[in-house]
Amino acid sequence: MFEGRTLLITGGTGTFGNAVLRCMADRGLGEIRIFSRDEKKQHDMRIEYADPRIKFYIGDVRDPDSLRDALEGVDFVFHAAALKQIPSCEFYPLQALMTNALGTENVMNAAQDAGVQRMIVLSTDKAAYPINAMGISKAMMERLAGAKSRVASSRGLTICITRYGNVMGSRGSVIPLFAEQIRSGGPLTVTDPQMTRFMMTVEDAVELVLFAFEHGSPGELFVQKAPAATIETLVAAMKRLYGGDSPVRIVGSRHGEKLYETLLTREEMLRAEDMGDYFRVVPDDRDLNYDLYFTQGVADAGRVDDYHSHNTTRLDVDGTCEILERVEGVRVDLGLPPLGAA
Repeated sequence: MFEGRTLLITGGTGTFGNAVLRCMADRGLGEIRIFSRDEKKQHDMRIEYADPRIKFYIGDVRDPDSLRDALEGVDFVFHAAALKQIPSCEFYPLQALMTNALGTENVMNAAQDAGVQRMIVLSTDKAAYPINAMGISKAMMERLAGAKSRVASSRGLTICITRYGNVMGSRGSVIPLFAEQIRSGGPLTVTDPQMTRFMMTVEDAVELVLFAFEHGSPGELFVQKAPAATIETLVAAMKRLYGGDSPVRIVGSRHGEKLYETLLTREEMLRAEDMGDYFRVVPDDRDLNYDLYFTQGVADAGRVDDYHSHNTTRLDVDGTCEILERVEGVRVDLGLPPLGAA
């Protein structure tokens, strides 16, 4: 499937981009293009990987011209570029909209013009029942992707969407913050001990994107099932792994934070197909001629709930420790060898 093909990753210098590079190294790709604004991170990656198949393009998803140049000759796109920090987006909501929504529209247009075959758009749980600017901008991004998929599919481009929750150890995750606070002996600043968050590794996120890539049809949304833990449990697990007995200081919720993460809304669950480890949500393919459609109510609609971090499998401290030990950054901090090392 990937043999000799060209893949472009927007926002490719981030956590996801690095994980994709590690995962795709032995899949026969002819070229992997990293598209981002960060020249320093691109330089560091160029030295670290030293792989002639990896090409670097400096640009911005807000700039259609830079995208046009980077997408020439590309077969597949993983679109990960985004503004992700919830408090920052609350203070600069227009910037979130311009990057997360309008930037995605630019990528889709450029991909369609370049003859790209498949594009996976990465979204977030914050887009389900959005209450903050980042989530609202991502929800609009999903709507733009769904609308574009109807047109693009007739021109040879399949666009699918993936949505995932907290990726452990990624930029914006609380885990690196807790690790640093434990190392320094300071208090662990906890917003709300009873908040729940899905516990997904970056490898889980890559597997979700690859599953959508292999199984997706135009406009479909994919979600990976994942366990969750309370912040209280996460703190206890990290203190067990790192040692020490740092005190906990409750600081209250930040701007735009939710008590729990929702990966699929009730309305989406009504259209979701259970694929074992994943949910697939098919798009509503009706047009605006509603008089042509007759819809009967779903008999058991009252029993359908959202899929969220309060009602998924709940991890205890042991289970949270087990997942934490799979996160490469945590393993390095603990002085453990990388996974798979002899």
